[in-house]
Amino acid sequence: MFEGLFTDVADLDQDIYRNICGVRQGQDLFDDLSDEPEDQHFAMAAEMQDKPASAAPLITRPFEYGTVISFPFEPENWQVSRFSEGVDFSVWYGALEFLTTVHETLHHWLRFQRDAFADYPHEIIAERRVYLVRCRGLLVDLRAKCREFPALLDPADYDFSHRVGAYLHQQNQNGLLSCSARCEGSVAAVLQAGILANPRDHCYLTYRWRPGDADVKVERTPGRVWRRVAAE
Repeated sequence: MFEGLFTDVADLDQDIYRNICGVRQGQDLFDDLSDEPEDQHFAMAAEMQDKPASAAPLITRPFEYGTVISFPFEPENWQVSRFSEGVDFSVWYGALEFLTTVHETLHHWLRFQRDAFADYPHEIIAERRVYLVRCRGLLVDLRAKCREFPALLDPADYDFSHRVGAYLHQQNQNGLLSCSARCEGSVAAVLQAGILANPRDHCYLTYRWRPGDADVKVERTPGRVWRRVAAE
């Protein structure tokens, strides 16, 4: 079944892009407690005492950098994806190119919007946060095999790719590199969190789409269209 598939490896040591839900400006969760700055500072101090081991303990910071890596690996967050059935393990996905991470996330975001808001008459807006994460490790490189094994990128049937992911997980492999199913770029599917480090901000994005429109407007600067992507 896998004969000739796992012949190439890539010794990766570079930043890759991780594109997740995020807001451009977080909400101050203490402002409803009191209008007095002294009261808000007291609440912050109490919260810091409650979470002294956190690198960013204030609850005004709802997403810590460490979770950029750890979140998909926690069992309660396992999800079905191209290379995982979401039962025995999960996969951390990143892209080697910035534009690839836009195409990949837009595809899944649009599928959800069409399922949930097919008849919604207004523009749907989503904010995204893009990180750079250092990836150092040997990955099985499937990019040269994508044409020979088209089931790897089947848009609807994940049976073969699930078996590929399960096999590599059983073999304790770090993960794999694959062609993107959405564009000409490359995707990293990471199985071991230990090869990922140093997450930091790259940029924010806003996706804007009205059901029925032919494309999605992508903004890097709020209110200014950076790119239009076909709503396929």
